[in-house]
Amino acid sequence: MPLVLYTIAPMTQKPSNLQQFPCPQCGANLAFNPSAGKLRCDYCGWKEAIAETEEILEERTYEQYLNANQTQLALLSSTALEVACDKCGASMTFEPPKVSGKCPFCASPIVAQPKQADPTLAPEGIVPFTIGRKAARQHLQQWLNGLWFAPKELKTLAKPEKIQGVYLPFWTYDAQTDSHYRGERGTHYYVTETYTEMNSEGEEETRTRQVEKTRWNSVSGNVSRFFDDILVAATQLVPLKYLNALEPWHLKESLRPYDPSYLAGFEAQRSQVALEEGFETAKGRMKSQIRLDAERDIGGDEQRVTNVATNYSDVTFKHILLPVWLTAYHFRDRQYQVAINARTGEVQGSRPYSVIRIVLAVLAGICAAAIVIMVVGIIMSN
Repeated sequence: MPLVLYTIAPMTQKPSNLQQFPCPQCGANLAFNPSAGKLRCDYCGWKEAIAETEEILEERTYEQYLNANQTQLALLSSTALEVACDKCGASMTFEPPKVSGKCPFCASPIVAQPKQADPTLAPEGIVPFTIGRKAARQHLQQWLNGLWFAPKELKTLAKPEKIQGVYLPFWTYDAQTDSHYRGERGTHYYVTETYTEMNSEGEEETRTRQVEKTRWNSVSGNVSRFFDDILVAATQLVPLKYLNALEPWHLKESLRPYDPSYLAGFEAQRSQVALEEGFETAKGRMKSQIRLDAERDIGGDEQRVTNVATNYSDVTFKHILLPVWLTAYHFRDRQYQVAINARTGEVQGSRPYSVIRIVLAVLAGICAAAIVIMVVGIIMSN
């Protein structure tokens, strides 16, 4: 079956009372341009800087959020539209004049009409796109060209222009941790061991050697660590192994206060992972570092940590949006997905393999090895 890639069809209905980003020169709608870092008109080339804000990125108090009465829901912007994919369930928010004709996660056509976006937990921060569509296509093409044993159809039919810019939702967590541990400290010591072995003349000889032993002592103690910006994906539609491989995002340098202007021309996915669920994931990531801290505190030559009890305090969080270029395609009844970090150009994704090419490569390797053996045999015989 040939590779299937869907085209984007424009929406036939659009609310008429929405504020947009009009171009002051020609009246067309502006969209955020990653390479320029400004709003840009695709018709006349007008560029408009996004106003600098004095707003400071602030952490939200986790405990206050858990009180439903203090939950702050808001629209991503007053003009945002939202549409859902009937196949994979993704909910995407976008700013007019952007339209959503196919799902960036599964490549299925979007048949539902957009609606006014529902309120969501408003993001504190956003990392704007810095890699535009053209540069993203180049990164994708390089990735495709580097695939071993890829079906020929993939490189000829997986058109890079099908990529879509999407802001994916993430949580970041800060926490002060104070942990009490129990375990054992291992101290090495050496004993002299006597043994016998045959010498070069076939006679038994008695010899000695130093053998390492470990003496274990029970220990307990306390370790503390402050964790800053533990990043947890709030999307379930991109495999976690790809999202992790897209890092780093350089949040300290790139994260800005949220402004809906950055959304113009792109889509944003609604969070699928609840704040509490995300914090449990963050705890799991903290756990490995806390264990290393405990082992370091135990000291000695070896360490065994048998139990760790951690208290989390001063927990804060941020809801942020991170930029990716996504492309999804179908090949021989299977779905594949590729994601590009729109800050660094890192490409991660799934791909099909050509069984025929793999078999031919194996046969070629066997033939090459046989030729080498034959040549060596001829040389040895002479």
